[in-house]
Formats: sequence, C-alpha cells, structure tokens
Amino acid sequence: MEKKARGTFSGKLGYVLAVSGSAVGLGNIWRFPYLAAKYGGGIFLLVYILLAVTFGFTLILSETALGRMTGKSPIGAFKTFTKGKLVAGGWISAIIPMLIVPYYCVIGGWVIKYLVGFASGNVESMATDTFFSEFVAAPVEPVIWLMVFVLLTFMVVIFGVEKGVERISKILMPVLIVLAIIICIYSVTRPGALEGVKYYLIPDFSKFSVMTVVAAMGQMFYSLSIAMGILITYGSYMKKEVNMESSIKQVEVVDTLVAILAGLMIIPAVFAFSGGDQTTLNAGPSLMFITIPKVFESMGMGQAIGAVFFLLVLVAALTSSISLMETCVSSLQDQWGWSRKKSCLLMVGEMILLGIPCSLGFGVWDFIKPLGLSILDFFDFLTNSVMMPISAFLICLLVVKAIGLDRISQEVRLSSKFKREKAYRFMVRYLVPVGLLIILVSSVLNVFGIITI
Repeated sequence: MEKKARGTFSGKLGYVLAVSGSAVGLGNIWRFPYLAAKYGGGIFLLVYILLAVTFGFTLILSETALGRMTGKSPIGAFKTFTKGKLVAGGWISAIIPMLIVPYYCVIGGWVIKYLVGFASGNVESMATDTFFSEFVAAPVEPVIWLMVFVLLTFMVVIFGVEKGVERISKILMPVLIVLAIIICIYSVTRPGALEGVKYYLIPDFSKFSVMTVVAAMGQMFYSLSIAMGILITYGSYMKKEVNMESSIKQVEVVDTLVAILAGLMIIPAVFAFSGGDQTTLNAGPSLMFITIPKVFESMGMGQAIGAVFFLLVLVAALTSSISLMETCVSSLQDQWGWSRKKSCLLMVGEMILLGIPCSLGFGVWDFIKPLGLSILDFFDFLTNSVMMPISAFLICLLVVKAIGLDRISQEVRLSSKFKREKAYRFMVRYLVPVGLLIILVSSVLNVFGIITI
C-alpha cells in the first residue's frame, strides 16, 4: 500500500496561528487570571514572562525541531533516535493529549452552556451562587454539552492539516484577539477598575515567593502546549524553509499577549465589581464560572458583554481542543497506519468515553475520589503535574544524549540564524531539567498536602 503524503502547513503564518491557537486556550483565559490573582498580580506576570522566554523557548524549540527533523508524531520521532528506554518519552507524549482532551471537552461544554445562557438572556439565574454547582451536578445536561463540543472539534480535525486545522486557526485566532481587546477596553474603563490594573501590571516584590515561580512554571506548560506531543506533531507539519526561531518567537508573543489580555479582562472587572476587595480574586478555578457572571450581571450591557466574553472563551477552548485531537489522530495514523477518518472516529469515541466520567464526577459519580480529587481534577493532576514534567525531562535527555545539540542546531539553522543558540544549549543541558524536577516534586507534594501551591 502506498504511503500517503504527510500533511503540512502552507507556510509560516499557518504554523504560527495553529500553534498559537493551541497555546491560547483555557490555560490563558481561565487558569492564568486566577493564578495571577493568587500569586500577587504583577510579580506573577513578570515571573511568567521571564520563564516563557527562557524555559518556554527552550522546550518549544526542542519539540518543534524534533518534529521537523523526523516528520513524525511523538512515538515515531523518539524511535528515530533511540531504541532504548527513552522511547517511553514518545509514548508518554502521545498518551498525554489522549487523557487531556476528554476533560478539556467537558470544560468546553460548560463554556457553551454559559454562552447560550448569556445569549438567551438568562443572566440573573447564571449569576446566582448555586447555578454552576447545580449545572455540573446534573446527570444529563453537562454530558450533552460535552458531546456538542466534541462534535465541533471533530468537524475541524476531520478535514486535515491545511484545510481543517490551519484554515480554522486563521479565522478564529484574529477573532479571539479582537474580542479580547474589546472586553479589555470595557473592563479597564469600569469605575474602580484602575486599582485592578495596577495590581495586575505593577510587580510587588514583597509578594514574591518560591511558590510564585513553581506556579508560573506550571502555568507555562499548560499555556504553551509544552510536553503534550502537540509541538512535535505541529513541527512535523512545518516546511523546512519556514523560519523556526522567528515562528517560535511570534508564538511566545501571541501567547503572552493573550495571557496579559485575559488578566486585564477579568482582574480589573472583579476589582470594580467588589469595590477593590482583593479577596474576591481568590475564587480560584470558579472565578470564570461563578464570580465573572456576577460581575457581568452587575454591569450595564452585562448580557451582551457576557455573551461576547464566553464566545471568546469558546474560541480559545476550541483552538486548543483541535490541537489536542489532531495530535492524537496523527499518532494513530503514524503508529498503526490508520486513515484520518478512522483515527478521528476512534478519538471521538475515546473523548466521549473518558469525558462522561469526568463530567459526572461532580454529580452522580462524585463519590469516586482518586487521591481525594474529582475525576476531572485527577486527570488534570496526572497529566499536567506528573506526566508533562516527565515527558519534557525525557525530551531534554533525548536532545542532549541521543540526538546531540549540534544536530538540533543544524536543523534550526536550515531556516534561522539561531540567535539564542548559546542560551538554548545552556538551558536544555542544565537549567530546564532541574526546573522540571522541581515542578514534578512540588506538584506531587502539593496534592498530598505536604506543601501548598
């Protein structure tokens, strides 16, 4: 049987928008603002940016170069350079998105529910304290919205790399940026919002702690799509003539810009709503689904702004779920030679099969508490706090021990000057592996209550 040609992005813009779409997801819009609020606002933002341009750049470039060198998804890319135990890194990178995308689609379904609610004028009930808890505890409705979100993701990925993933990214990413700017302008111009802007943008070094760095580094993984197999897969779709270093720089800029905008959308609005009470920022993950609806309900034009906000969140969630599913489909195609249609349908089944228990874990199955966590939170802990640092650590080992830094440099220089080569070599050999071990250990200690992050 003749092997089908591998899909590719049409050029630099396609790659940048697709990877940016992957990077800009719920990690930016949902997770970043509440972590920034919890860890001191401006100081967290500063630490995050410093980590993104050092640790983030190192890991993005390593994965992208590995993908482009081999033209394969994670398992095949690892097998190209090693037949030993390091191949486990490829399998871990391939399995991670298969575990993330089901619970990601659960949250995506919640977003659709809120978008429909605001669009239909159901603002007052959605702003009550019990609306969210009653919705996620329902036995049927959250599962329906999960399936709707899975269907939306499938409809893009089935069309392939250039006609599906790239085309939708070129549409959705500009829409996302425009919507974010509109909501930011509205948020920061509310009475009392200026104090929130100062809190978020001006670093207060007295609020700095080791946990600020650990939390920011963990967020960097979640936000930049590091160690999920996505960057290896998308790197394999990158043409040799596309400037890799410049493309990665642009991805960093877009991701950081949207993270900053997300904070400006949410934190000043909460300040304005609460009269400057910083304790309202400590709502954690519920900030977007409980606190923010209260903010919109209290404002003029709350229904319209709320609908636009959750449309923005839906766009961000969809671009990331597309990249997660695409990575899974690519791995299935490469490893077992299946067609895109068969791989997509299998992934839809897997996403629903694992997504249902994640969805029901807040209601009829809430008695299931692995490590004392809900089913969704357990999958999040397993992938983001355990598997991803291990995956990234094994990628560093592969690059340094099996491939060699010279071969990575040669791959980058095919299209780039590699201005940050010296910094890259130092980071990937020394600092990044140590940082990854710190994240892994601190995350595990945190879930067992030994330390608090």
